[in-house]
Amino acid sequence: MGIQDLVASLGENPYFSAGFGLFGVGAGAAVLRKGYTIGLILFRRHYMTTLEVPCRDKSYSWLLQWITHKGARKTQHLSVETKFQQIETGKITTRHDFIPSVGEHFFWYRTTWIRVERIRSDQTLDLHMGVPFESVKLTALGKNRSLFVEILEEARDMAIKQNEGKTIMYTAYGAEWRQFGNPRKPRPISSVVLDCGLSDKIVKDVKDFMESPEWYSSRGIPYRRGYLLHGPPGCGKSSFITALAGELQLGICVLNLSERGLTDDRLNHLLALAPENTIILLEDVDSAFVSREDTAEMKAAYAGLNRLTFSGLLNCLDGVASTEARIVFMTTNYPERLDPALIRPGRVDMKEYIGYCTPYQLETMFSRFYPEEPPLSVQAFSQAVQNLGVSVSAASVQGHFMIYKDDPQGAVQNVIQMAQIKTFLPKEDKEIESDGRQFDKLAEVKKNK
Repeated sequence: MGIQDLVASLGENPYFSAGFGLFGVGAGAAVLRKGYTIGLILFRRHYMTTLEVPCRDKSYSWLLQWITHKGARKTQHLSVETKFQQIETGKITTRHDFIPSVGEHFFWYRTTWIRVERIRSDQTLDLHMGVPFESVKLTALGKNRSLFVEILEEARDMAIKQNEGKTIMYTAYGAEWRQFGNPRKPRPISSVVLDCGLSDKIVKDVKDFMESPEWYSSRGIPYRRGYLLHGPPGCGKSSFITALAGELQLGICVLNLSERGLTDDRLNHLLALAPENTIILLEDVDSAFVSREDTAEMKAAYAGLNRLTFSGLLNCLDGVASTEARIVFMTTNYPERLDPALIRPGRVDMKEYIGYCTPYQLETMFSRFYPEEPPLSVQAFSQAVQNLGVSVSAASVQGHFMIYKDDPQGAVQNVIQMAQIKTFLPKEDKEIESDGRQFDKLAEVKKNK
């Protein structure tokens, strides 16, 4: 029997014919399935563009809000974000923002269909946020990568517009900065009354710094600026910094150096990753460290409060790894406690004393609180306070005005009430405090007492 006869006999066998047919169908289906997979991969690789945005990226929340308002408006699969908003009267209102939920969504943007896939992992946590890890993946037809750039820019502009003209406060949370509270209406710089010319002097210096990066670069000077505001409590140090941020349209990053668990590495990381266009505020900087000249008992009292070292702070402010394009403000009520190494030029470039109210401040505050009062009443109030024999703070004067907010004559006639507030200095220390820039002189007076 030849080969041809063998093939003919197998072809006439019904069992073999059926098996061969099934095999052919299966093999054909497998080839088609494999071809479809390869074709889909090639199509995605060459004719589709994908952008993935993880939840730890700054643009993640912007993108979700943009997708809700500009993109997938008609989607029926939503997640809710409840936010509280405080209006000028102090009333808190509730707002519900709906964003695309986990899953797939489609929308049309500038002649292009875009597929949105929001993914959430139940097994993986974001270590910074402490929540399940999420990401948003955008897929569009074509190779136009600039389309995603336009989307991200629109999302950013939309987020900025919502906070435009407001002061944003940030606080350190772990190794990152988080917005603290709602954006605030900026406080007018004129509402904080400092001694004559002092406010303008500081504002001018900060503006000059912000407008002259090339000047620093051409002379090889690190582009950063440090300020120290010192003086008694309640005299307007923190209030002025808040108003300054509003005047210059900057945010404020508030950092507590005495926070438990703050280390050198974490501080350096926070300063390096501070949000753009912000002022870094180190309040009560004296509470974190003691001077190298202090006694062993004082050093032992401060030991164990945190793991931040004095040398670590100095290196963060003016070391090899310190960042540039940075504005740092420090405040203290006790300048004599600060180590000279901390307040030397390069770390603190400008030191200003903000003290108890001068006659200029008393008259200006009275005029602004009671704009309809004649000059005689203004002078009468200033003279009456000076006759008390005590130095009063701006906070105590403002509190006094609040008691007599509709009675300017009562405010003048009852200034004696301010002497009962414990935010004043005895008369004998007034001359010393009026020259608060002299650290050594102030320290000597405190020591003798």
